[in-house]
Amino acid sequence: MADTKIPLLHVQSSGTGTPVLLIHGFPFTSRMWQPQLHGLADAGQILAPDLPGFGSSPAAPPPHSVDELAHACMAVLDAHGISGPAVVGGLSMGGYIALAIARLYPQRLRGLMLLSTRAGADGAEAKANRDKAIATAQEQGPAPAGEGMFPKLLAPGNYDAQPQTAEELKAIMAGATTEGVVMALTAMRDRPDSTPLLSQISVPTLVVHGEEDQVIPKSEAEAMAAAIPNSQLQIIPQAGHVPNLEQAAEFNKIIASFVASV
Repeated sequence: MADTKIPLLHVQSSGTGTPVLLIHGFPFTSRMWQPQLHGLADAGQILAPDLPGFGSSPAAPPPHSVDELAHACMAVLDAHGISGPAVVGGLSMGGYIALAIARLYPQRLRGLMLLSTRAGADGAEAKANRDKAIATAQEQGPAPAGEGMFPKLLAPGNYDAQPQTAEELKAIMAGATTEGVVMALTAMRDRPDSTPLLSQISVPTLVVHGEEDQVIPKSEAEAMAAAIPNSQLQIIPQAGHVPNLEQAAEFNKIIASFVASV
């Protein structure tokens, strides 16, 4: 059982079968998984929590860390009566939490999905930028975090090609609170380097990345896939940092195939 001080997270769910936990990125909410909640209901039991201070989940007390968020996500499985192994996937910040779950709860993993993410920790410059963003959120609220990221979230051509996706992203990011943004930035700033963990991951692992990701370079995905023994890498063309929204049909096909295989 997961031991956490964080209140039980709000969860959207659909489908039955193999449990699949999807952890959203920053500064998003579980709403980012709508195409998966609809499109993967035949593939398994899809569970998409709102992290603390995002969407419908209350803020969490400090200290804030990816380990605390991992405990809170596993408490979601406990609350749904899922004690056996599940497929755990996370996008971007959600991937950092998924890697923490792989380290803390290896026995509860049936498969791991690392989506638009990286294994390394923040360097000095990135940490300094997180501190600036925390100060900005404390002074101006949650909006600047999303506004700063928005121009880099989609593949460059998709802002014109998929205006509805761009608008949906803005609506999703409106579900962030100041407390949530500060919590997430703190947890990301202080997260450990997961690179040494990669060679120890024994469950089947799927690494998915957008060909045109402007937030995390594709090379990070290639490096993770090369280091994880039982892994496969899928690069999605004409997609940036949120391939699950930009190329939902292709993304869902890849996920459904992976879930069926584990």
